[in-house]
Order: sequence, then C-alpha cells, then structure tokens
Amino acid sequence: MSPEFVRGISEEVFKTTLLLAGPPLLVGLVVGVLVGFFQTITQIQEFTLTFVPKMLAVFICLFLLMPWMSNKLMSFTTNLIQQIPSYIR
Repeated sequence: MSPEFVRGISEEVFKTTLLLAGPPLLVGLVVGVLVGFFQTITQIQEFTLTFVPKMLAVFICLFLLMPWMSNKLMSFTTNLIQQIPSYIR
C-alpha cells in the first residue's frame, strides 16, 4: 500500500463524512441561531425552547435526506470493497 493510496482513501472517507454529517449539522445550526434570536428578542430563557426545535429540525432533515445519505454511503462502501484487490498488491 503506497502513501498516495492511503491518502486517497482517507480523502474519500473525510469527504463522505462531511457530505453525510453536513446537512443535519447545518440545519441544527440555523434553527439554533433562529431560536436564539427569538429568545433574545422576547427575553425568554427556557432551555427546552432551544432543544426541542433543534431536535425536531434535525430529525426531519434526517428523515428527508435518508435515501440520499444511504445511497452515498452504499456507493462509498461498494467502491471501497471493489478496491480490496488493489490493497493486497
């Protein structure tokens, strides 16, 4: 296994991880900022007001994007398994 080969695999792993984790994290961030802005304006400091909307938004995001995410993960895994013979050389 050459260093370039390991670097290529590592690059694909990190790219796939960012693609899969990015949308739910971004949705959580946007909802958190909007709820924080709402709390600042109304001066309501309730912990559940920040937690519940973020949790629901991330759940909805995961539910809607699950087919795309599973497709990306399956294609990555299939590509990795197909490259196993080149690891042995």
